[in-house]
Amino acid sequence: MRIASVRCHVLRWPEPNDFNHDRMTVLVRVESAAGIWGWGEAIAMWPEACKATVAVIEDGLAPLLAAAGDIDVDAAWRAMKAHSWWYGEGGIAALAISALDMALWDIAAKDRGVPLVELLGGAAHAALPACASLHVNQPTIEESVREIAGHVEGGFRSTKLGLGKRGLSRAGRDPDYDIALVGALRGAIGPGPGIMVDAGNGTTWDIDTAIRTVGAMAAHDIAWIEEPFHPGAIGAHLALQAAVPTPIAAGEREWSDAGYRRWLATGAVEIFGIDPARVEGVTGFRRAAAAVEAAGKTVNAHAWSTAVLTAASLHLSLACPAAKLFELKPLPGPMQFDLVDEPFWHEDGVVRAPARPGHGADPKEAVLRRYQAV
Repeated sequence: MRIASVRCHVLRWPEPNDFNHDRMTVLVRVESAAGIWGWGEAIAMWPEACKATVAVIEDGLAPLLAAAGDIDVDAAWRAMKAHSWWYGEGGIAALAISALDMALWDIAAKDRGVPLVELLGGAAHAALPACASLHVNQPTIEESVREIAGHVEGGFRSTKLGLGKRGLSRAGRDPDYDIALVGALRGAIGPGPGIMVDAGNGTTWDIDTAIRTVGAMAAHDIAWIEEPFHPGAIGAHLALQAAVPTPIAAGEREWSDAGYRRWLATGAVEIFGIDPARVEGVTGFRRAAAAVEAAGKTVNAHAWSTAVLTAASLHLSLACPAAKLFELKPLPGPMQFDLVDEPFWHEDGVVRAPARPGHGADPKEAVLRRYQAV
């Protein structure tokens, strides 16, 4: 393909799944000389990071691709990696590459008239079980359980509980509260649906607290414990792994396939969260997922932003034999239900990719204007 134009959109919106706090991202529209456009996302999150990501795209990577003439997706990814050798790997460079690479894959699939999953080697799964990925933010355990159980009753096959988030809940700040929450939820939804626990950045456990807390949660059959410590605390992950039967999930803060190979070498993690809006795009996701799959571990797409990221993540997950489920935000929000004409949702508890060409998420201009941040 030959690149004709690149346009960035920095968006800010109130996210119902984050207690209506503002979140931010960068969407990128790339158009080829043949008039085919594709969309990508860089989940930069903070205002200064969004601005920096746009600068790297507009002043560095977009001119590079435009000057390259006819170029395929793999060559474009390699050119961007080579160009950013001094200020990558990771950080703003990875975010910028992610958005452009995702958009180029979208163009390539549209050019061939096929869904993105077909360019990724075809579907390993016809559909994946839907997981309600949420932040626990109700003031009491009873209210939280009522809300979460409602999502399961609505068809979700599992739920992931984000602790230590913004809102009204003490979840993530009181281990006994967290244990009681998981126990009450298991009692409400029964033995079938899955429960995952995401400790996250807002939860601070030492090793002894993590062992006690996760060990007690294991009695309620949680499927995994996610991000129990800072990613740099490899020894803590290994100590927890040795002490509890629950698998550990991590990886959403990694930047490249090299980071995932480093994690794999530790032997501490079973479920690897991979975010194509962070990990150098669709190409980066595929490279990381191939390493995880070869090691016999599980891939889980971290897709908690706009419908553009959801779309790319869904096609990638369906093409990946190591993926086991797909996470969706359970509360309707503008970046999932207003941004595109056909929102991504589950049917009878499973998620399928759209049959239309590309990844299937083309944002509406009116919605982009409404939430444009700068």
